[in-house]
Amino acid sequence: MIDKEETISNLHNHVEKLTVEIGERSVFFPANHRKAAHYIAAFYAGQGLAVEMEEYNYKNMSVANVCTELKFSERPRRRYLVGAHYDSVHGTVGADDNASAVAVQLETARLLKAWSGSRDLDLAVKFVSFALEEPPAFNSRYRGSRVYARQARQANEQIDGMLCLEMVGYRCHQPGCQKYPFPLMFVGYPEVGNFIGIVGNFKSRDFTRRLYQAFARNPELPVITQTVPFSGWFMPSVRLSDHSSFWDQGYKAVMITDTAYFRNPHYHLESDTMDKLDFAFMAEVVTSLLLFFDDHRS
Repeated sequence: MIDKEETISNLHNHVEKLTVEIGERSVFFPANHRKAAHYIAAFYAGQGLAVEMEEYNYKNMSVANVCTELKFSERPRRRYLVGAHYDSVHGTVGADDNASAVAVQLETARLLKAWSGSRDLDLAVKFVSFALEEPPAFNSRYRGSRVYARQARQANEQIDGMLCLEMVGYRCHQPGCQKYPFPLMFVGYPEVGNFIGIVGNFKSRDFTRRLYQAFARNPELPVITQTVPFSGWFMPSVRLSDHSSFWDQGYKAVMITDTAYFRNPHYHLESDTMDKLDFAFMAEVVTSLLLFFDDHRS
């Protein structure tokens, strides 16, 4: 479905740009934060996609959610949103958190754009790169995904499923390297962190199931799913990304993740650098996403 070597190279280049050339992308480095947004926008524009910078103010700085959309038919029956935050936590360049997800987002957009005119799909896919997921804006009204989801609900925007990419670049192979939040450690999930996880709430059960069925067709990427009650309010660790902003607005949404600090020991540390990432693993995430979108034949 994809040229794996080309995709791995593209993913590597995106992460290198975000983490090495630009560096820390927190609110404490506003110039770098803007550079990341402009890099994403320029990439979309370079693919021939129309880009919208949805700007808003955070204290004394202007930030933006970067948006573009691919439509495969005039009146698509299904509309999905693929989201990833592009900021990093203060003190780190954020390779896994969350340059890995932005890289997968951009490469998925590139490959879907290449399908335009050659595949008869009944869907539209919107890509939104969110500002300010990390502290100090986290859980505030300034969080980029909260700003977007709130406006989407007010505008009655059709979103049949939101796919939140949150840390998708770390894989571990030693037995016991994969941990889980209480009480999931008693469920019998794998002890090795070689899989991608899909987390949804009860309202998103059918969406989670369809994603799982598509991902399961990729033999190179094991996948497990978890459906949480009460939109995760009794399991706070599953709410720690942008999907929860959409849950709270009544949309179906899932988090696609390498499970963050339950696997990656470099979470929110200075050591979260690109040399820790598994780009072949990230390429398989791209493949699995494309399998899901390819299911929507007219």
